[in-house]
Amino acid sequence: MIIADRPELLVVGYATRTTNEAEADPERARLPALWQRAGAPGAFAHVPGRVDENIYAVLTDYESDHTGAYTQIIGIAVHTAARLPEAMVAVRVPGVPSLHLEVRGPLPQTLIEAWQFLWQHPEHRSFTTDLEVHHQAGVDLYIAARAAYSEAG
Repeated sequence: MIIADRPELLVVGYATRTTNEAEADPERARLPALWQRAGAPGAFAHVPGRVDENIYAVLTDYESDHTGAYTQIIGIAVHTAARLPEAMVAVRVPGVPSLHLEVRGPLPQTLIEAWQFLWQHPEHRSFTTDLEVHHQAGVDLYIAARAAYSEAG
């Protein structure tokens, strides 16, 4: 892991509130349906001002740490969110020092393994706003670093 200065970003997409415990139970998991909705053909076709072709997953509004509830938004980066399509939300991802992990290999297994590693090291995280950038080469994770860790890193 390295510390990177993540630039500020505006993401428009679909949101849900969940927990890691719920996601481990197929009966209660909300993320598969959210990813299916965001991955549908033309899901973001009516969103103006798209920045690039990446898909972004924003994890924010943490109740506590990796054991509490959080909100996940899956969407696209945009220049402005003046007009939101129905059922979509906009979230500003602040530019903060972040732990940067490059996830490469078969998805979703490598991404799950990266998150499991992070859950074992909560002392490095601020639990504010985290970002997954999904692109052709894989996924880049930007995990908001705890201030003391980012200054020492």
